[in-house]
Amino acid sequence: MGFSMQPYGIQSMLKEGHKHLSGLDEAVLKNIEACKQLSAITRTSLGPEGMNKMVINHLDKLFVTNDASTIVNELEIQHPAAKILVLAGKAQQEEIGDGANLTISFSGELLQNAEELIRMGLHPSEIISGYTKASSKASEVLEELVEKGSENMDVRNKEQVVTRMKAAVASKQHGQEDILCSLIADACIQVCPKNPANFDVDNVRVAKLVGGGLHNCTIVRGMVLKGDAVGSIKHVEKAKVAVFASGVDTSATETKGTVLIHSAEQLENYAKTEEAKVEELIKAVADSGAKVIASGGAVGEMALHFCERYKLMVLKISSKFELRRFCRTTGTSALLKLSQPKPDDLGFIDSVSVEEIGGSRVTVVRSEEGGNRVATVVLRGSTDSILDDLERAVDDGVNTYKAMCKDSRIVPGAAATEIELARRLKEFSFKETGWSIIFPLL
Repeated sequence: MGFSMQPYGIQSMLKEGHKHLSGLDEAVLKNIEACKQLSAITRTSLGPEGMNKMVINHLDKLFVTNDASTIVNELEIQHPAAKILVLAGKAQQEEIGDGANLTISFSGELLQNAEELIRMGLHPSEIISGYTKASSKASEVLEELVEKGSENMDVRNKEQVVTRMKAAVASKQHGQEDILCSLIADACIQVCPKNPANFDVDNVRVAKLVGGGLHNCTIVRGMVLKGDAVGSIKHVEKAKVAVFASGVDTSATETKGTVLIHSAEQLENYAKTEEAKVEELIKAVADSGAKVIASGGAVGEMALHFCERYKLMVLKISSKFELRRFCRTTGTSALLKLSQPKPDDLGFIDSVSVEEIGGSRVTVVRSEEGGNRVATVVLRGSTDSILDDLERAVDDGVNTYKAMCKDSRIVPGAAATEIELARRLKEFSFKETGWSIIFPLL
């Protein structure tokens, strides 16, 4: 007869196969070690001279980048403590758009210093108290280090924008920041609203086209859609636009029906009725003044035939997000089904043309006049990997511009601010008493 001991305590609460770790050696130090390992991976990619990492994800897609946010996302970290660092990096990327590497690397250094103090006998809560005091003091010191007059920046002055943007872009594309910053600044200034605080990073789009080099990159005031126009009309200028979200085709009935046809004449009449209905719908769109139709779904052959007859250019935009941006660019309201649009539903564009760039056919939608809401940076490069890295640099530049719009104050660069912070915090730590000392920071 076997003797089995019933579980008790925490073991009775958790399901079979669980692991329960507690104490300094098992839990705290192991978690710190995992975070230090993650920090060591990203640390060498920090700054303009940082090394690129080669990451292959679970789909066998290759990433060659020094962008910490991309690296940690594709590594698929499983350790719960290290995951918190990844989430901190993601939060930094979403809120500011840059600085994910600094967040992870700095966190790793803080934890490494905390480990030494734990081994000396300090309790984690005392170390946290010290770090919290240091954080509050650092925020106070930063306010004092702000450059005088930097809060009065003009976000529509290209020279000032480029000067401040260079550091962020150079960390991703060192040596090419001059060309990129000029392009990014132009695109951001074009779409900057009357109140700069409302600047939306989604209004600056990126189109990546393989071929050419960085000197071939351009700015388009409007959108660049990958793919050709549907039909034979490839160029239209000064045109009104109608957008149909569900496609340009005859709508199917909700219920199935059966039509009994007894003769060839009835069949012919049935087909003519369908044709007449489609022609009536397309003619109604043409009569409203629209010259361009954008479809969010399929474009039927019969509908396309009548679009050609009434000289309507047809664009097919499969992505609903791209369709929304197209509506924002042209000032159009998307209609659910094919019908005659009201004057308020129509948008306007200066030109739509199909162009061939580097062997790829793209549809360029330009909206030069009026309050343009979307600008596109057309990036050129020899490989997809280079284009992806250029896109990350553009994202950093656009997010830097957004930060300028919200708060344009700056502090001295080239690590001068960090050295001054360290000096002030060291002085502050000598004045503090009790166990919550701050020397682990330094």
